[in-house]
Amino acid sequence: MQLIVSATLITLALIFYSVGVWSERIARYLKTWHVTAFWIGFLFDGCGTLAMHRMAEKPFDLWEPHTLTGQIALWLMLVHAMWATVVARIGSDEARKGFHRYSLFVWLIWLVPYFGGMYLAMRK
Repeated sequence: MQLIVSATLITLALIFYSVGVWSERIARYLKTWHVTAFWIGFLFDGCGTLAMHRMAEKPFDLWEPHTLTGQIALWLMLVHAMWATVVARIGSDEARKGFHRYSLFVWLIWLVPYFGGMYLAMRK
């Protein structure tokens, strides 16, 4: 049951974060609802990560590749959502238009632990 919950949370993170990133990229202009999607994606990812951590057989090992890439992705998502919040609140139109360049990079990095986790789960 815990595996279903954690996989669902991580997949919801993928959905919300992808919708935010790709809609912002297509619009080429950061909107408030994009920022909301980033934060919801981040929250689902954080909750899913905690759920996965509780299921883990071994203690947290930062040097294990999946853990390391997951932590990097989670921290990048946090910085991305915070930056998006600042840009949406006080940023100029130019800042809003240029924001999309970083979004795709963070999304691609995030996909590494997402698909890596799927691969590891299927190997068991």
